[in-house]
Amino acid sequence: MALHESLHVSVVIAAHNAQHTLARAIHSALTEPETVEVIVVDDASDDDTRLVTMREAERDARVRLIPLDVNGGPGAARNHALDVAIAPYVAILDSDDVFLPGRLNRLVRAQDAEIVADNIAFANEADLERMVARDWSAIEPVFKDLSATEFVRGNLKRPGVARGELGFLKPVLSQRFLDRHKLRYDPALRLGEDYDLYTRMFLAGARMRLTSRPGYGAVVRANSLSAVHGADELSQLHDRLEGHLGAGTLSASLSRAMRTHRDEVRRKRDHRVFLDLRKQVGNRAALRYLLGAFNRPFPITLQIAKDKLRRVPKAGDAVAGDGIRLLLPA
Repeated sequence: MALHESLHVSVVIAAHNAQHTLARAIHSALTEPETVEVIVVDDASDDDTRLVTMREAERDARVRLIPLDVNGGPGAARNHALDVAIAPYVAILDSDDVFLPGRLNRLVRAQDAEIVADNIAFANEADLERMVARDWSAIEPVFKDLSATEFVRGNLKRPGVARGELGFLKPVLSQRFLDRHKLRYDPALRLGEDYDLYTRMFLAGARMRLTSRPGYGAVVRANSLSAVHGADELSQLHDRLEGHLGAGTLSASLSRAMRTHRDEVRRKRDHRVFLDLRKQVGNRAALRYLLGAFNRPFPITLQIAKDKLRRVPKAGDAVAGDGIRLLLPA
């Protein structure tokens, strides 16, 4: 029996040099009955990403390829797909991740919200198949409403926790809401682009629902997830967070949460700038920067001490002893 159109989902995959994992991601999306199309945006890859997509399109007409000649980053690539998506819902899937079975049905049926998200299960490459095959039914798919303030607070740093931010969530989004409010990813952002879009959706009046039942499988790789973010990326994100604070009338609690998040990103940026100056210019230039603002010396010094003591959780440490960990407590 064909699904009602209101349950249809367009799956968007931004892919750059993803020839080894892309087919797996596409297959996980095509297995979901709600998937009416998988839009793969090849972000100027120099491997066989485009060829892999074309082969999958020959096997299943739901696969569409958008080839780009200039690399614009994940946000810009996803925008190309959002502009042509045909379903009332869109789901973002990274090219090295997978949907867990039955995911889209649970999300699209949890209506009355423009952002509907589930838990992420992280696994090493070697444990991915076991994670997908695992029976998660012991975790009831109970959805709760999440306010904008709760969402922003869910991105604040928690001691001893690696990669726990709600901005990592990959929700199903209302395409009609995005179009009505002319919302798209900020193509300038190479860090925090998901968080930024979700926050602007909240500011436009979107509602969010969330369940702790896992539905999205993310692969943990030390050479990607633990990469150090550059000063330029952090500066761009900091400026965007400043923009959120000036977006309109905010509640006192939301404003406080946003300021705290902005300040966390500012401290990360200052630390990165200090390290870059010390490496590229010298200790004297780094020291001048350190002392150039009253709120720099203590946070930068503290972060350096944590790094030396290895007290900062790394993404490569994110997976528990059994090879799988969840973003949200079950």
